[in-house]
Amino acid sequence: MTSSDRSQAVDEHRTYAIRTYGCQMNVHDSERLSGLLENAGYVRAPEGTAEGEADVVVFNTCAVRENADNRLYGNLGRLAPMKTQRPGMQIAVGGCLAQKDRDTIVRKAPWVDVVFGTHNIGKLPVLLERARVLEEAQVEIAESLEAFPSTLPTRRESAYAAWVSISVGCNNTCTFCIVPALRGKEKDRRPGDILAEVEALVAEGVSEITLLGQNVNAYGSDIGDREAFSKLLRACGAIEGLERVRFTSPHPRDFTDDVIAAMAETPNVMPQLHMPLQSGSDPVLKAMRRSYRQERYLGIIEKVRAAIPHAAISTDIIVGFPGETEEDFEQTMHVVREARFAQAFTFQYSKRPGTPAAEMDGQIPKEVVQARYERLVALQEEISWEENKKQVGRTLEVMVAEGEGRKDGATHRLSGRAPDNRLVHFTKPEAEVRPGDVVTVEITYAAPHHLLAEGPTTAVRRTRAGDAWEKRNAAPAQPAGVMLGIPTMGVPAPLPAPTGGCSAVG
Repeated sequence: MTSSDRSQAVDEHRTYAIRTYGCQMNVHDSERLSGLLENAGYVRAPEGTAEGEADVVVFNTCAVRENADNRLYGNLGRLAPMKTQRPGMQIAVGGCLAQKDRDTIVRKAPWVDVVFGTHNIGKLPVLLERARVLEEAQVEIAESLEAFPSTLPTRRESAYAAWVSISVGCNNTCTFCIVPALRGKEKDRRPGDILAEVEALVAEGVSEITLLGQNVNAYGSDIGDREAFSKLLRACGAIEGLERVRFTSPHPRDFTDDVIAAMAETPNVMPQLHMPLQSGSDPVLKAMRRSYRQERYLGIIEKVRAAIPHAAISTDIIVGFPGETEEDFEQTMHVVREARFAQAFTFQYSKRPGTPAAEMDGQIPKEVVQARYERLVALQEEISWEENKKQVGRTLEVMVAEGEGRKDGATHRLSGRAPDNRLVHFTKPEAEVRPGDVVTVEITYAAPHHLLAEGPTTAVRRTRAGDAWEKRNAAPAQPAGVMLGIPTMGVPAPLPAPTGGCSAVG
């Protein structure tokens, strides 16, 4: 390719597609990557574009999920012949696996053009251009955060709901988790910067925000204020037009009474809590380096339920951690029975290279882990169904969502989220309803993972968020959203936690 050909290619509207794997932090980073690329003149590949037809394909990787490296190299292998047939196509790999493996990626897949890490996502457009001009792979991994992600351009996936990152990194040393080594020590944003971003989002029509951090309720440790997180929740409550505030994911160690009080006393903070358990056994929690024990955990749940009776509490649990005995597992089952989680993300332990747990004695045979896992899932399914049945007869305000009900077209229903984040399918009303609008419905049926409102909608409230969604979709046709490699549970309701129980988080 001559220099003139190269210049001409750069001037054209090059398309991009992003494949995202892992936790909610990765999903939010992909919104930043989209914003950066569009700010640099790239255009999203239209929906339905075949793999390999985009001019730039970006893999935003995870190092926590099982077989993450095999999945990445398999995808890269499929793209290799396509790249050969399409001169000018570029492939970039970023995220946690890129931060961990660095030069290994280019050695195993020499057709990759750019490798970048978790600390320097803002460099992607520059690295792509440098790789094009120099015609050689660019590997750039920063050892510390270069710029807080929220200072970067963003192309958000939802017109009515948004992630707002309040911190990055994690100070914990859980033996099963490699994330702190890849995302670094915790760094907190200034409260004023966070609130300014929230206010700007609300001005654009966003009515629901989710505060995001690796260990979200440790917020303040970097700025020297132990009550900073509860103060931030209360400050969000004073923002006019902000209807729903959520956060993910907290750590039991840092979950203090002032946070519970702020949740209970701030009307727009939703009655929902995702609190990772990981294990109910004190010896296993010690081996995991989790700085709480069963009594402390159940005490938090008891306090939350006392202050917020209708709160829906979810969790993460790892089954089969090295050294886990049958008695240890029964302690986990005990906590599940006592806590009565609305939902639990349950995972079979598997080794993660680079973590202390991978080298521990007492690795549990696969068949034992599988049997325990099935018992835990069966128990949680029963509890989830029983807890959901308690919602029957209740009248709830549901924020209409986009793309949550896969069968909505066939059933003539719409879907959305209740204040406690339960998924609700409801009869489509005669009045026009847009994502971001709010409907009032009565729950008539409960399943383990969703609720039904089969009667007529009793009220429809058109919102500024619905106006924002309508405005976005009335604009000249835009290519579809980032191609995500994980299932969604609403935008931006918490996503299923990464395999291995990190949950991005705690």
